[in-house]
Amino acid sequence: MTRLIGQRAIASLLSLFGLMVLVFFLSRLTGDPAVLFLPIDATEQMKQEFRALHGLDLPIIEQFWRYLLDLLQLDFGDSLRKARPALQVVLEAYAWTLPLALITMAIVVVAAIVLGSLAAFRVGGFFDRLVSIVSLVGASAPDFWIAIVAIVVFSIGLGWVPTSGVGTPLHWVLPIAVLFIRPFGLVVQVVRGSMLSALSAPYVKTARAKGVKNLPLIFVHTLRNGMLPVITVIGDQAAAMLNGAVIVETIFGFPGVGKLMIDSILQRDFNVVLAAIMVTALAIFLMNILIDIGYSLLDPRIRH
Repeated sequence: MTRLIGQRAIASLLSLFGLMVLVFFLSRLTGDPAVLFLPIDATEQMKQEFRALHGLDLPIIEQFWRYLLDLLQLDFGDSLRKARPALQVVLEAYAWTLPLALITMAIVVVAAIVLGSLAAFRVGGFFDRLVSIVSLVGASAPDFWIAIVAIVVFSIGLGWVPTSGVGTPLHWVLPIAVLFIRPFGLVVQVVRGSMLSALSAPYVKTARAKGVKNLPLIFVHTLRNGMLPVITVIGDQAAAMLNGAVIVETIFGFPGVGKLMIDSILQRDFNVVLAAIMVTALAIFLMNILIDIGYSLLDPRIRH
C-alpha cells in the first residue's frame, strides 16, 4: 500500500511539473500586462519600469528559471492586480470554493447512495424509472444552461433567491443546486448499477434466505461490496466540480477560485493564474491518492 501511494505521489509530482511548465509558457502568449494595467496614456518609460518591476523584461527562459526557484520556496510571486502574494489571493478564494464544493459533494454522495440503492432494490418499478429519468436528464444538462434557467425562474421570476453574492445562506442555494445536478445524475447511475450487481450475488441470496430485512440487506450487506466503482466516480466528480465551479461562480458572482481564474486570465495576472492552477491540480492529485486509499480499505486484495 505504501509503495502504491509512493508511486502515485511521484507520478503526480511529475504531472504537476509538466502542467506548471505548460501553463507558464502559454500564459506568456496572452499579451503584455503593462498595456492592460497602466493607463492608456502611459509612456513607454512607464511601461518599461512596470515590466522591470515584475521581471517581465527578462528573457522568457530566465523568467521561468526564476519562477521555478521561487516556486520551490512556495513563492508564487505577487498579484499584478492586487499587489499581494498570489498564493494568498488564491487561498482566500478557496475559502469560498471549498465550502461550496464540500457541501455540494456531501449532498450528492448521500442522495445518490440512498436513492440509487433504493432504485436498484425496486428495479423496474416506478421509483426506479423516476430515478433513471432524473439522473439521465441531470447528467446530460450543461451547467451554464441550468444556471441561466435557475436564475430566470427562481430569482427573476419567483424572486425566491438572490441572483448573485454571498451575503446570506440564500445566496448559496442556487450555486449549490446547479453544482449538484450533474454529479448527482452520474453518481446515482453508478450506484444503481453497482447495487444491481451486488444484489444478484450468492451471499445476498443467502442473507435473504436467513430472513435479513430489506434495509440491512441494502446498506450493510451489499453497499460495501458495490462501493469500488462508486468511489471512482465520486472522486472524478469531486475533481470535475472544481472545474465546474469556474462556470457557476462566474455566473452567480461567487468570489471563489473559479471566478478568480477567469478574472485573472482576462486581466493577464500571470502569477495568480499559475497559483490557482497549481493549487487546484495539487488538490485533484491529493483526491486521487485518497481514492486509492479508499480502494485498499474496501478491498483487502488491493492492499496486498
